[in-house]
Amino acid sequence: MNKRLAVTFIFISVMLDSMGIGLIMPVMPDLIQEIEGQGIGAAAVWGGLLATIFAAMQFLFGPTLGSLSDRYGRRPILIISLVIMAFNYVLMALAFTIWLLIIARVIGGITAATQSTSAAYMADISKPEEKAANFGLIGAAFGVGFVLGPLMGGALAEFGTRAPFWAAACLAAANAIFGYYVLPESVTDRIRRPFEWRRANPLGAFRNIGGLPGVKRLLLISFVYTIAFFVYPGVWAYYGAERFDWGPGMIGLSLGIFGIGIAVVQGLLIRPVIARIGERKAVILGLSVDVLAFVALGFVTNGWVALALTPLTALGSIAGPALQGIMSRTAADDQQGELQGTVTSINAVATIVAPLMVTQTFWYFTDGNGPVYSPGAPFLLSAILTIGCIFAFMQSPRPKRARST
Repeated sequence: MNKRLAVTFIFISVMLDSMGIGLIMPVMPDLIQEIEGQGIGAAAVWGGLLATIFAAMQFLFGPTLGSLSDRYGRRPILIISLVIMAFNYVLMALAFTIWLLIIARVIGGITAATQSTSAAYMADISKPEEKAANFGLIGAAFGVGFVLGPLMGGALAEFGTRAPFWAAACLAAANAIFGYYVLPESVTDRIRRPFEWRRANPLGAFRNIGGLPGVKRLLLISFVYTIAFFVYPGVWAYYGAERFDWGPGMIGLSLGIFGIGIAVVQGLLIRPVIARIGERKAVILGLSVDVLAFVALGFVTNGWVALALTPLTALGSIAGPALQGIMSRTAADDQQGELQGTVTSINAVATIVAPLMVTQTFWYFTDGNGPVYSPGAPFLLSAILTIGCIFAFMQSPRPKRARST
């Protein structure tokens, strides 16, 4: 197979997944107000509900799609997901009631298999020592999409609130066509696993994957770390406005710089770092750097200093792919889809919990209720959570490779 074209398709798929989120963000408030005829406050409530519905569907159906890809292959799941993603954006572009938007988010959450199935595909085509570095490419794709999405969404919004959805639909459809011609199947009969409903639901998948020696602790670490790292998208805009008096332009610029940093670290640096120090030390290094960045952002009072910390915050992102690589090397070849679906499901729960946790912390320490005034309090909370991850990881045994089931 042409591995380069296959990896290119996977990179674009994850990038589009990330872009799709940022592409529609600039117009969602206006679209909801246009549909509902209410103010920005009510639009924010609906927007939060739509985001929660999307994450809940990912939690419920992530393991199902992962198990389906273990049985029927990554190729059909990825291509079908992209086709339905395109249809989903068309539905949002044509939506004239809030209920159509809700249905679209339900469909989008159920079929949001691109990242987990892409990770399983990368695991299939990677040697054991290459897994973490190739997972870094997925992180880099997410970072690139995180930068391009809001920029394109803001520009296309000039043509109307529906324009970004049509653009997202066209991109998803074009990539589905590209994948149809260049993506070979990576699941062979040697690693194909029968589909079982008892393993295709979140609880069953977690019970089965968590039964692998040492993996349950790693899944818990991944869950807590996802909550801690969510402090950036969760409160950065509010933190920047409150602490540094930044406007929307500066906040967007700072997020773009952060996305570029993530893409550079996970796309270029993670491979030589892991080759030099190994996956376990890379996890500890990344988590330790995150603690330093969180503490610094907790106390910094100068906006330019916060921007200067971007390389440090980006460097901490090596922990995620390294941890994912360890778990992937532990799971058997016929469990890769199930594993990635389980990780997606767990991270979906984290993205439901994290916004409430970090925004409530920010509110408590900025509106006069807290013992001290501290806009950086959510970052200090993330530092505490990450320190807990470091201790838990250092005490975890080295997982052994599982046999095919």
